[in-house]
Amino acid sequence: MAQLKTPPRPTTVERVGILSGKNIVITGVLTDASLAFGVAQLAQQEGAKIVLTGAGRGLSITQRAAKKLSTQVEVIEFDVTVDEHVLSARTAVEKHLGRVDGVLHSIGFAPAACLGDDFMAASWQDVSTAMQISAYSLKTLADAFVPLMTAGGSIVGLDFDNTVAWPAYNWMGVAKSALESTNRYLAKALGPKNIRCNLIAAGPIRTMAAKSIPSFSAFEDIWGDRAPLGWNVNDSNPVARSTVALLSDWFPATTGEIIHVDGGFHSTGA
Repeated sequence: MAQLKTPPRPTTVERVGILSGKNIVITGVLTDASLAFGVAQLAQQEGAKIVLTGAGRGLSITQRAAKKLSTQVEVIEFDVTVDEHVLSARTAVEKHLGRVDGVLHSIGFAPAACLGDDFMAASWQDVSTAMQISAYSLKTLADAFVPLMTAGGSIVGLDFDNTVAWPAYNWMGVAKSALESTNRYLAKALGPKNIRCNLIAAGPIRTMAAKSIPSFSAFEDIWGDRAPLGWNVNDSNPVARSTVALLSDWFPATTGEIIHVDGGFHSTGA
């Protein structure tokens, strides 16, 4: 009698992530609570090779946070207020990644006078600092890395919806409006290079940056109640997933857009 053959065991199919083969530059990682850290973590899980950037005294903090990622990454210095860093950062990223497919803008800062109860307190020097670091820096990142985006790609910025005035947000809100406008013009300028430029308008998340905003708790108190889907100020995963999707090839015809990841808060009046 012929011996029955044991059927071959099915082979394990390795999952291919939506960023497989992509090279991504990520700014704004300070701690593992940073929105950018969540994006970096998920980007690695989805197959991307990443490089982080840090600046000034925050560079060493970024280096410590980088050690908590699943795969070792390079951390390069890039202060968006230093002109020379545009070329030095590009050179360093080209050395480690070669081509760049995506860039995350997660940079924002405003002097204390720009935030709080008194909108009139800030000088132009204060405001210009907030505008350069929080808005013009989107164009600075493009200056640095678009020359390496030879196959097109995606630039994504983290935003906070500024269609209304917020308590204590003041000139940072104005800077966010400038960021949103910069994104639209950058999308127009870079579209012919097949580079998409979009923003994620995130709901409030408890990060180091959030702690610097007076009355941040006022956002927390109302957001979960008004957002149709609810909102968890301790969960950055929805923001990370949406950002990674925009960095991937899954939005090939979307640019100049602001996508709200806020539980639907922005759409609800009361």
